[in-house]
Formats: sequence, C-alpha cells, structure tokens
Amino acid sequence: MSNLKIFTKGFVKENPTFSLLLGMCPTLGTTTSAVNGMSMGLATMFVLILSNIVISLIKNLIPDKVRIPAFIVVIATLVTLLQLFMEAYVPAIYETLGVFIPLIVVNCIILGRAEAFASKNTPFKSALDGAGIGVGFTFSLTLLGAAREFLGSASLFGHKFEALQPYGMLIFVLAPGAFIALSYLMVLFNKATAKIK
Repeated sequence: MSNLKIFTKGFVKENPTFSLLLGMCPTLGTTTSAVNGMSMGLATMFVLILSNIVISLIKNLIPDKVRIPAFIVVIATLVTLLQLFMEAYVPAIYETLGVFIPLIVVNCIILGRAEAFASKNTPFKSALDGAGIGVGFTFSLTLLGAAREFLGSASLFGHKFEALQPYGMLIFVLAPGAFIALSYLMVLFNKATAKIK
C-alpha cells in the first residue's frame, strides 16, 4: 500500500467515527462545541501518532503473551505526558475535557491501530497511519461539535450569531442531541462518500 493511501484511508474508508463507529465515548461526551471536539481530536491524534511509532519500534522486543499489556503501558505513558502538558499549558481546555483525557488510554481507536497496523509495519508507515486516522477523527469530532454548537447555542467556535440566538435548541447541547446530530452526520457522510469507498 502506498504512503498516500495509508495516510488518506483514515479520512473516508476507515474514518473512526463515521465509518468504523469507534471511540464513541469521547465523540459523544466532548463535542458540545467545535473547540472541544477539535481539542479532543488533536489530543487523540498526538497519542495515536506517537504510540504507533513507539510500538512499531519495539514490536520485536515484546513477547506475544504480553503484547496487549505492553501496548497499553506505552499508550498510558503518552497519555500521562499529554495530560501533564495540557494541565500546565492549556488549563482551560484540560478542565473542559476533564475525565476524557485519561480515557484516551482505553480508546479502542488507539489500541486497534497499534494491534492492526503499528505492530506489523515500519515506524514511518505507522506514523502516517496514526496521522491519517487522527486527522479523520479530529475532523469528525470538530464537525460534530460545530453542528451541536450551532444548533444548540447559535454559535460557532465561540462566536455567537446574535440574530439566531432565540432559535438555539438546548437538546443539541445535551446528551440526546449528540446522538441525533451524530446519526444525521453519519448518514450524510456515508451518502457523500459512498462512491469513494
């Protein structure tokens, strides 16, 4: 598979949110706004790229019996570093995302890519795979967050549309709105990309 295909498959064919339906906990829990969705996506992409690289480098040193626990230790270490960095340098985003940052450790997207791709490929290809899947996940979360923010509070990336303020629907900021918005975006995404897949 070419490097370009490895990178781009995460956008459409293997989009974690809209195609594979992976990582639903952070997808539904953090996307109350576009900024929150984008922040969670970028945090996940950071861990995804670095864990893919590290796992690809150490794959031959890990015995088969402890492969999954070893992957989780690598991922947990990177998430801890990310958590400390965010707490120190972007405390507002860290406070907003809260418990979802440590939950990156058990995100099935990251462990799935480690097992399915990084453990079988070179560090460069693993980094490309992590970047592609990460960009697809970040795009999905940002789009869902933007839709929920716009429909729920008539704003986008924190910018309020005064003329539309009375028409904001509270349900889209709440948990049921996440399911409604995700389902419609999933249908639109799969309809629009049916020929590409």
